[in-house]
Amino acid sequence: MDGPLPDWAERTCGVCPAQELGPGQFDVVDQRGPEFAYDREIGWRVSRDGVAVCVHPYRVGLPPGQYASAGKPVPDLSPAPIPPSAAALELPTELDDLEGWLVATLRTVEPERMFTAVARAERQAKERFAPGAVVQALRRVLSVELAQR
Repeated sequence: MDGPLPDWAERTCGVCPAQELGPGQFDVVDQRGPEFAYDREIGWRVSRDGVAVCVHPYRVGLPPGQYASAGKPVPDLSPAPIPPSAAALELPTELDDLEGWLVATLRTVEPERMFTAVARAERQAKERFAPGAVVQALRRVLSVELAQR
């Protein structure tokens, strides 16, 4: 496939290479950090070698792998969810990572605890980010996450 999967536009971050690239055209890692810096000119994160990188495997639906940089074959894209890692559950320092953290946080709670989880996540996020940015991220995440349950 040359381009992104149809459902990636809603499931992935607005700054994810999966918004424009197809499976195998970017690497997937399970960590954020300076070695995968966001390149504002390109519009997504890149490795130090300039390879497009997604840092949320649980959102893109691909396990971590060097698909673009090392030619690792793309596995079957089954609907089985990839669970968020412990690192994904840590409140990010960058606003670009807020949606990913919210998704990870909400995917780890039972449906009957969703209201409490959303309220707790909102409080935590507002300690670090502007309230308007938190509400905007919550709206986008909830519109997709709740529809998938």
